[in-house]
Amino acid sequence: MLIKFAGYSLLYIALYICIYIPFVGANIYLLISSYVLFGLTGILLAFNCAHDCVHNTFSKNKRVNKIVFYCVFNSQGVNSRLWHKRHIASHHIFPNVDGCDADIDDNPFMRLSPHHKLRKYQQYQHIYAVFLYLVYTLHWIFVKDFIYLGKKNLANLKDQTHSLAFIAELIILKLLYLTFLIVLPALFTTATFQQIMIAFIAMHFIISLFFVLTLIISHLCLETEFPEVNENGELPYNYYEHQLAVSLDYHPESKLANFIFGGFNSHTAHHLFPNMQHTLYTHITPLIREKAIKHKLPYHEKSIPRAIRSHFGYLKKLGAG
Repeated sequence: MLIKFAGYSLLYIALYICIYIPFVGANIYLLISSYVLFGLTGILLAFNCAHDCVHNTFSKNKRVNKIVFYCVFNSQGVNSRLWHKRHIASHHIFPNVDGCDADIDDNPFMRLSPHHKLRKYQQYQHIYAVFLYLVYTLHWIFVKDFIYLGKKNLANLKDQTHSLAFIAELIILKLLYLTFLIVLPALFTTATFQQIMIAFIAMHFIISLFFVLTLIISHLCLETEFPEVNENGELPYNYYEHQLAVSLDYHPESKLANFIFGGFNSHTAHHLFPNMQHTLYTHITPLIREKAIKHKLPYHEKSIPRAIRSHFGYLKKLGAG
């Protein structure tokens, strides 16, 4: 874990410094490449380190986990505290449960749950989804965080309030993000402001697709279930059966995939054992699969291309009604 953190952090810093090298700023293609690689490294740093910090599995010291998570996550432009609450107190408890999982909260653009209202234009969501996915991180940074900031009730999270100090901190952090990625490069590199903006937007297009298509396939596919509560408010499965039913793995025993995706590819193991370091998922996944088959419980696994195809098939199915 420490080696990964050191490696990704050094690469993240080095790629940011590359933006200021004169010949990089003078060549739009090198500038875009530097921005894109910098953005992708930031995502991998979040996958491999910040996410473990949220679950207190990066370090035995909770203060270290908190500091690393705060620094890494906010350096991506998104607010760490807002996501932390959604991820721990909503998604991990009720994945794929309509009205309880903030990650599939009803929105006007995409129908992500079979229990959501179908809007007529959503019959084309499997086509226009890729265009929405291109701006996912930009939307998260400049729109979604502020929507969540203003929502008193979000899925199972009720009566949320935020202090003026927190709101001020959120705005300052976003201004710092824009300063480091746009203002300073525009002032101190050989690139023009227009070139900086092109590189910045190109970076977000690429990292958005990478981020969405490696995470969304973990839960939103044709194979995964969307359990519904009965009249007594009870779900059909116990906690562990539920996690098996709603999760999908891709290359879960691959050490390379584990190194790149920080265990998100072994999503069943992560949801069953969120307090375990992701570096152990390749070892426990065969046991999970074996026990699931033995007890006739669901276990879903695909390659990345097939999982992505399944996701878009799921969008098409939900768009049809």
